[in-house]
Amino acid sequence: MLKRKTTLSIRGAAKALPNKKVSNYDLTQHLETTDEWIISRTGIKTRYVVTDETTGSLCGDVARRLLTQQNVSPDSIDFIIVATMTPDFATPSVAALVQRDIKATNAMVLDVSAACSGFVSALSVAEKYLVSGTYKRGLVIGADCMSKLIDWQDRSTAVLFGDGAAGVLVEANMASAYDYIESLRGFGDSSQSLMGGEQVNASPYATNKGTVSPYLTMDGRSVFDFVSRTVSTAIKELPSDELNALDYVVAHQANLRLLSTLSKNTGISSDKFLTNIEHYGNTSAASIPLLLTDKLEDGTLKLGSNQIVLLAGFGGGLSYGLMSVQL
Repeated sequence: MLKRKTTLSIRGAAKALPNKKVSNYDLTQHLETTDEWIISRTGIKTRYVVTDETTGSLCGDVARRLLTQQNVSPDSIDFIIVATMTPDFATPSVAALVQRDIKATNAMVLDVSAACSGFVSALSVAEKYLVSGTYKRGLVIGADCMSKLIDWQDRSTAVLFGDGAAGVLVEANMASAYDYIESLRGFGDSSQSLMGGEQVNASPYATNKGTVSPYLTMDGRSVFDFVSRTVSTAIKELPSDELNALDYVVAHQANLRLLSTLSKNTGISSDKFLTNIEHYGNTSAASIPLLLTDKLEDGTLKLGSNQIVLLAGFGGGLSYGLMSVQL
């Protein structure tokens, strides 16, 4: 766990969604399920899926909106960090595609792959750059096109996931440092609990060719137990003064039942757990910045208000990332 002063300042947030919205009713046309069953077990009503959009194009839209919203020149962006597990290519990185799209010619570019913990991991990297004085301003974006990895005939995953992108413009604000905590940890021994997207090895020398199946597989019980036990414990181990000062929790939107369990197990009031999963489903690395953006837009969260928010990502790896930020 890290506890110290930080100069990390979130200046703005923006999102980008695919054009196609898929309702629970739409899924019932090819899955043995019902709208009521999906809502009762997940809290999800709709999700968005890409048609001609890509992870890179969605991230480019987010970046352009942030620059326009904050009236910031692309030349002033020092870094672009994208959290994703569904890049368009092995190389170039999605961050490089964003740099090209917005013409941020001075920026360092980097992708972070940590699945549902990805946005917190990426923001943690950005925080170190800002605090060290290496860079002054950057973009941190979380984006995933989970529909590319889903077996749409598998009810256990098809009802859960959606596509989207969202991100923040961050700066170093030397005049208003505040108390900051973060806790990030991986559990590779449980990596088989959530896996997908293995590529075929086309080398003539390969003895292990991999698999032709791109589908995501998930041991739902194992992931649920990890969050309800390990992540809950990690949150409770954060300094009590920080927990007591929390205004809201912006957690990965995995499942409404899971968020309710987190609230119960940590003793943090359910009123403090913000949600929007009903609109988007589980968007992996995009879920936390999507929720931040929505709640800034509806006025629940306010930049410059000094609200203290706990960002909580958890999932593939298995892994978690916890971070307190002051808005």
